[in-house]
Amino acid sequence: MGEGVERMDSIHRWSVIPHSNYQMANPSPAKSMGDPGITPLSPSHIQQNDTDPNAHTGPSFMVVVAIDFGTTSSGYAYAFTKEPECIHTMRRWEGGDPGVSNQKTPTTILLTPDRKFHSFGYAARDFYHDLDSTESKHWLYLEKFKMKLHTTANLSIDTELHAANGRRVKAIDIFAYALAFFKEQALKELSDQAGAEFDNADVRWVITVPAIWKMPAKQFMREAAYKGGLVPRDNPEQLIIALEPEAASIYCRKLRLHQMVDFGTKTTQNGFSPTENVGTGMTQAKEHVRSKRQSRTFLVENVIGELWSELEEGDRYVVVDCGGGTVDLTVHQIRLPEGHLKELYKASGGPYGSIGIDYEFEKLLCKIFGPDFIDQFKIKRPAAWVDLMIAFESRKRAAAPDRTNPLNINLPFSFIDYYKKFRGHSVEHALRKSNVDFVKWSSQGMLRMNPDAMNALFKPTIDHIIQHLSEFSPALPMLIGFGLYPPPPLPPLKTPLHPY
Repeated sequence: MGEGVERMDSIHRWSVIPHSNYQMANPSPAKSMGDPGITPLSPSHIQQNDTDPNAHTGPSFMVVVAIDFGTTSSGYAYAFTKEPECIHTMRRWEGGDPGVSNQKTPTTILLTPDRKFHSFGYAARDFYHDLDSTESKHWLYLEKFKMKLHTTANLSIDTELHAANGRRVKAIDIFAYALAFFKEQALKELSDQAGAEFDNADVRWVITVPAIWKMPAKQFMREAAYKGGLVPRDNPEQLIIALEPEAASIYCRKLRLHQMVDFGTKTTQNGFSPTENVGTGMTQAKEHVRSKRQSRTFLVENVIGELWSELEEGDRYVVVDCGGGTVDLTVHQIRLPEGHLKELYKASGGPYGSIGIDYEFEKLLCKIFGPDFIDQFKIKRPAAWVDLMIAFESRKRAAAPDRTNPLNINLPFSFIDYYKKFRGHSVEHALRKSNVDFVKWSSQGMLRMNPDAMNALFKPTIDHIIQHLSEFSPALPMLIGFGLYPPPPLPPLKTPLHPY
């Protein structure tokens, strides 16, 4: 199935944002013309031949549900095919982190000691957090496991993941459990809306994956979907595997230029100016792009519009999708009058997501307290390690290049207590003896990091992103970012991309 199924997925990937039934059954007209185009979203732009007896009339679906299976957070959105422009995001669930706002839920999963599915997301994390330390050693808690599909050289259904307690479990089971969970949640929400039980056969499912994933990783997700009961194996067309940056690019087509924040013309504070009018800046930016054709950087806002209708024939743009595990890029060109998007270069990217900052923080802890202690603490006190990383995540999101005040990170009591038993002296003593002078100990039981220390944790990840962007052609006028913190100044773009 592999190659052929994924080619079908690339043809139908425009359906990430739902269309009416007959539109989803038809491949992209641009594909049939011999280039990697994407079918226009707007139903009015698709010409139908209702009298053609040979026209393909594939399966019809009442709703399209797209699952964003992320490295750090996951969620879903859906739309009924009769109202394709009305996109519903999943209901907010109880739970969350102080200081962290997120529409999605953490990509965390908890299995019972006998390896049965227990919970996902905030429910998994909170239950695991409340377990006694002697109990938590027997439960299997997994997080940030998605990148295993990219980093494993010989990926197979026998590939294993390591839980927080060090025990191993098959990756296919974990991904299947997660997808089955989202199926249950989405169908329950749809049933509540419909007032009756919703049949899974009426749902077309979409799973987004990073552009850098190879074919085995994409096929692995499909196999997990079959195993988790998302779709039956004998109906592969019910599931679409879509590239994340291409889904983002399609979303960009529904934006108006003035609904994006231009980092090239705005004086920002933490990325945004509270006083300047965005619309005025975008009008000027649009004209400047027209006259100078220079590179610009935009961050999309969560507003629906029609970007392509404001652009000209031949306009090109790069979409940068910065996620937890990867940073993906895609380059498209506007084709009028239909509004087709022509894919100029193969989607690319790298493992430059925000978890790289987490790894840098872990390296910093190893430098201060020793890698032997950190390794043992993660095994002996796995729930406390999760608590520590949650605390860091909150402070990581509060970081900013121009921040001047320190960032305080709470150390769990079990960290302080276990370190004293392990080393025979206090964490305060360890900080004094270390060569890390930009991290201090607070009498309130917190690590106090000065802004330069936090910026240093960001630097390797940001450097990777900048290096990848620097390979793009300077002829591309617009850079549109998803999930970006305020981007740093970029170096001159000099080396052109290599097309297919």
